[in-house]
Amino acid sequence: MPTRSRSTRLVSNRYRTHYIILFLIILIFLLVTAFVQFWPNTFTGKARERRDLNSLHKLERNAQSVVIKSNAPLAKERDSDCIYHTCFDVYGCGDNDGDHRIKVYISPLTKYVDENGISITLPLSQEYFEILEAIVESEYFTSSPNDACLIVPPIDLLNQNKLRVDETSQVLASMPRWNEGINHLLFNMLPGSVPDFNTVLDVKHDKAIIAGGGFSSFTYRRTYDVSVPVYNPLVSDKKMPKKSYLENRRWLAISAQAGIIPDYRKQLSDMSRQYPSDFKVLDKCKVFDDGTFNHTVRCDGEKEYSYPEILQEATFCTVVRGARLGQTALSDALMAGCIPVVFADTFVMPFSEVLDWKRAALVLREEQLPTMMSILKNISSERIRNMRRQVQFLWQNYFSSMKVIALTSLQIINDRVFPYASRKYDEWNELPENRGLTSPLFFPMMPSKAQGFTAVILTYDRIDSLFQVIRQVAQSPSLAKVLVIWNNQKKSPPPASSWPKIGPPLKVIQTTQNLLSNRFYPHEEIQTEAILALDDDIVMLTSDELEFGYEASILLLTPPTQSGTSTA
Repeated sequence: MPTRSRSTRLVSNRYRTHYIILFLIILIFLLVTAFVQFWPNTFTGKARERRDLNSLHKLERNAQSVVIKSNAPLAKERDSDCIYHTCFDVYGCGDNDGDHRIKVYISPLTKYVDENGISITLPLSQEYFEILEAIVESEYFTSSPNDACLIVPPIDLLNQNKLRVDETSQVLASMPRWNEGINHLLFNMLPGSVPDFNTVLDVKHDKAIIAGGGFSSFTYRRTYDVSVPVYNPLVSDKKMPKKSYLENRRWLAISAQAGIIPDYRKQLSDMSRQYPSDFKVLDKCKVFDDGTFNHTVRCDGEKEYSYPEILQEATFCTVVRGARLGQTALSDALMAGCIPVVFADTFVMPFSEVLDWKRAALVLREEQLPTMMSILKNISSERIRNMRRQVQFLWQNYFSSMKVIALTSLQIINDRVFPYASRKYDEWNELPENRGLTSPLFFPMMPSKAQGFTAVILTYDRIDSLFQVIRQVAQSPSLAKVLVIWNNQKKSPPPASSWPKIGPPLKVIQTTQNLLSNRFYPHEEIQTEAILALDDDIVMLTSDELEFGYEASILLLTPPTQSGTSTA
């Protein structure tokens, strides 16, 4: 009897185990079925993005053809007065999801042809496809035009040299949601054409936003357009050897840019002969019969150097005005970890709305080109190391691919739409490990937002002397801004057109009382780590003395390191 009972229990336990296993199998089956059934509806965003991304090439091949008649209207002339608050329709940028993120829609791929069947729009270049790919993969993308804040036409405008300018404008005007170009974003890196090379896309585009390379301060619509770098696809596949920002370099400076204006090339060559061990000047090598040349090499006479690798052998790399204001030489220098020295008056630096270029480059006036070497020799080793490190940071985060260029452009526009959730200065400009550091007393370790110094000039009515002081101070490469304190309440400052034309911004503040202490007032315009207070008759300072004073003041504010300093 006891044996029988034990056998019964063993059978019962065996079946119970089978039932448990069967139950678990059924449960897993139901969970998998539910996941497969409901997942597309729950996570449609990313799934749809991937499907759209994989089908871009197929859509281009199978795109519907649209005939643009010769008498079709063009888009209106570019509205040069547009700013964010007058031309951008923020009401289409609702924050329904609470994620403080704009939605970007890519219009359907379409083949536009003229009445003779000849294509108007170009096949998508690899670079423009990467822009569209980046948008489709991003959190900004929406496949619903009704939810979109921005619309990106799938029309490759990157290189104006290849465009049928008027017909392309007709194509833009024919798009169903064009609406004078409001909230349309157009990407263009090479604006203008021979012989003028305008600094903005010549295709008429009305109120469309331009993410453009090579803007001048006269064509750039602040708070509206986005200044982007001129990307160099000809060297983008190069694998650069890794170099530490602490390493010594063979030359202090190098010029390896092709297409420099002849007068400037002569000045560079003269400097090279004057400083043969510090400054190297290279040019393109053999030019072929069709006018092209090998972009991956540069030559000094018969000696050939690999490009852009040769840039890694210099601390500074020149970026000089060419036929176009925007140059690939800037991106090439950043790629090589070389500090750019930019000589291009009125050039709007890429992403300057958010990036502090004082930390990574020297932006000098073209008239300062002959004195470049004396300026470079006065820059401290500590500052060079900091600038090199910043160059690496900028390249990796904002310049290294068409993808990061596109996403940075969208982030800038996103910050305009949702300023309360925008990135802060240190998020754009500080290395991640340096963000948010505070001292034990909870004061900021850095005294300000920007490097460089602000010249605060107190004046009454000595106009000639004042203007001379401004021109003198402007020769310093570390000058970030000039703030003139107009201490005369009985007389207005001179009109804006009569003030000296300098690279850094200049602002005049007229005081309400004639007090000598007005120069020490903490004006909100002062955002630099150093201030130079001057009277309007201090005309004896040289740029070298100003630079030395600035470097010395920063050195006093910099805590000593435990390890010894190394030379650049």
